[in-house]
Amino acid sequence: MGDETEELQAESLSGEEPLAGEESLAGAEGLANTVAEAAAHDNMSILSLIADASLTVQLVMLLLFLASLVSWSIIFSKFLTLRKERRLTAQFEREFWSGGSMQSLYNQWGAETKRASGMSEIFVAGYREYQRLSERGYANNNDLLDAVQRAMRVELSREIEHLESQIPFLATVGSTSPYVGLFGTVWGIMNSFRALGLSTEQATVASVAPGIAEALIATAMGLFAAIPAVIAYNRFSYHVEKLVGQYEIFMEEFVSIVNRQLTIEEK
Repeated sequence: MGDETEELQAESLSGEEPLAGEESLAGAEGLANTVAEAAAHDNMSILSLIADASLTVQLVMLLLFLASLVSWSIIFSKFLTLRKERRLTAQFEREFWSGGSMQSLYNQWGAETKRASGMSEIFVAGYREYQRLSERGYANNNDLLDAVQRAMRVELSREIEHLESQIPFLATVGSTSPYVGLFGTVWGIMNSFRALGLSTEQATVASVAPGIAEALIATAMGLFAAIPAVIAYNRFSYHVEKLVGQYEIFMEEFVSIVNRQLTIEEK
């Protein structure tokens, strides 16, 4: 009887010790997994990935960020400029076709340089040339019309240059930014795999993911810089082309008016 009691006590003691040890080991493993997950989460944040990227990838990201910043400043500036130009053009057209004298219109828009638009500047250049040659008693009407057209063409070229200024930069950013970002991606992935090849540890997804993720951020920044630039370029090009078309139609109409005026004066 005493022997059986001792055997039961021994079995109970031997059974309790492994259970306590397993619980301690499981708790330690769970704590280690929690710490590892927290560290991995911190390493996979956007700022951490950018900060830990190689110098070449960081330079690529900086270049794309600056290009995007300049593009947005051009977008806002050109948007306000073209909106003002369309408004002033519509206002000048209303006043021009309202039936008033061209001399008063010339005095008004020629003096108010702050309110001048592309169309009003073309009109002022043409009418100034017409007035100058008329006061000199230009006899040949065809030569006078040619001189007026040349003056308006010169002013049209200046207005086109003004309207299209800075827009080619948007086209450059839109076409090159994805390739610059792709270069940063390729460079980052190459460095990641090189480090993986030199490492003696076992290759896992967790060890490769940060390097690939930081490389793909360069591609994302390239698209972030390119997409708004392409959209803005297409939109601004459309408005510039439309304004230039209005200017050219106005030039033809103004020359026709001058031609009729010269024909009446001859008779």
